[in-house]
Amino acid sequence: MRIAVTGASGNLGTALLRALPRDWSVAAVARRRPDQVEPYTRAEWTECDIGTDKAELRAAFAGADAVVHLAWAIHPRIDDPEMRRTNIEGTKNVLAAARDVPHLVFGSSVAAYKPADRWVMVEEDWPLGGIKGNAYSRHKAEAEALFAESGLRFACVRPVSVVQRAAAAEMRRWLLSSLFPLSLLKKRWLPLPLWPGLRLQLVHADDVASALVRILERRATGAFNLAADPVLTANDIGRVLGGIRLPVPLLPLAGLAWPAWRLGLQPLHPGWLALADRACLVLSARARAELDWHPRHDSADALAEVIGGMANGAGAQSPPLKPDTGPFGRLRDLRWGRPTHQSQGES
Repeated sequence: MRIAVTGASGNLGTALLRALPRDWSVAAVARRRPDQVEPYTRAEWTECDIGTDKAELRAAFAGADAVVHLAWAIHPRIDDPEMRRTNIEGTKNVLAAARDVPHLVFGSSVAAYKPADRWVMVEEDWPLGGIKGNAYSRHKAEAEALFAESGLRFACVRPVSVVQRAAAAEMRRWLLSSLFPLSLLKKRWLPLPLWPGLRLQLVHADDVASALVRILERRATGAFNLAADPVLTANDIGRVLGGIRLPVPLLPLAGLAWPAWRLGLQPLHPGWLALADRACLVLSARARAELDWHPRHDSADALAEVIGGMANGAGAQSPPLKPDTGPFGRLRDLRWGRPTHQSQGES
């Protein structure tokens, strides 16, 4: 079998390369080629910006039995390509280039769902639409609509937050100010401002990759929620992180996040807090029944793995996942007086 994978150098793409059977050939697409070490050596690479490079996409997909579309601007830096160009125009280009491919798989997200009541667990028939004020979320819902309108045979996975040790450096750049000393992570006295009612579902990247392989093997179609147990509360998160939980309401946290993001002091636009607060909790019964999928990592262990990776400077040898190097490596992320990362204001 020949598989083409967009976004193959990212968090989930890296896990998928590790998981694909060795007798499958892989055409990998990424904006920047990773270092040629495992697992990246098992693919043929095309450097391609999916938002603009239509001919390169068609060439990469030629002869493929399936295309797995994982390329996505999740939390792009201010000087990266504009996120809508990558997410929406890029998805349109992928669909156009894959017209003759018999099976497509899209890496969507639970963020594509409209909000539900806080502790309701939803299945795949819950309505899509995303979370107001979060472009990542709204783009996922819009891209799913593009797949539905394409007339092509496809499946989509809707995982909760996907984590692994290899993605620790990338997630650190998304979540923590470059001024934050990583040596403080997991210290008992570290204050953790977490709002009451916070709940978090996680899934390990290797478990999502396992589901993708099962979908490809079965040529499955339709949507599949992917989440590990248990659902983590603010107290659970505090226990994993090892600090002192400070119960701070969401509104003042968001109020502080806005000027700090605007001035480049920390990377998180307040739209990410809105998504964390309002994203649906999901059931994964369909994946367990139809794919015989059972995650090997529980959510607390997955969280501990990525936090430990952040503290230890872990990463992988691809441009998005590489750890910071040099004594001033993290400080290079700072953009004094302007945001370091693009706004999640809907676009």
